[in-house]
Amino acid sequence: MPEGRTAPATLAPPGARRLDKLILPDDAPLPSAYAEADRRQAVADLLRENRFDPVGVGGGPFLLHLCIRDGRLVFDIRDLREVPVRAVALALGPFRRLIKDYHMIVESHERAVLEGGLEARIQAIDMGRRGLHNEGAELLMARLEGRIGLDFETARQLFTLVCALHQRI
Repeated sequence: MPEGRTAPATLAPPGARRLDKLILPDDAPLPSAYAEADRRQAVADLLRENRFDPVGVGGGPFLLHLCIRDGRLVFDIRDLREVPVRAVALALGPFRRLIKDYHMIVESHERAVLEGGLEARIQAIDMGRRGLHNEGAELLMARLEGRIGLDFETARQLFTLVCALHQRI
């Protein structure tokens, strides 16, 4: 179905406004075991509990192909039979500073752990990381407003995956 067009709305069973499956590009692994673990944890947390509500699309739960294509973050939303229901593409420009800062803070955390850093230093880095997650989640929710409804925790996990996808470029 072309971007911007939606399938006819139908009544969704309670709890259906969620992601049931997530597909990421099958590219090379992330540059560190820590980054891979972060991505795996984000996927597990996202699929365990989420709110994903494509505006104007009935049914659900949904399958999401999430990728970066031509400098855009693409949400290719499908039903569980892989039938496309909607695609949303976002420019990455507004996310670039946050993504860059996120990668720097993840590297700092990884170095601090490997070097046996002080617990206080690691906690400070974690606080900064949580702050970036929050800011990224808020930006993602704002950019998707009117297109895909998300709760805050879903947006946080998706932001982690956006950073992982960007790191693979």
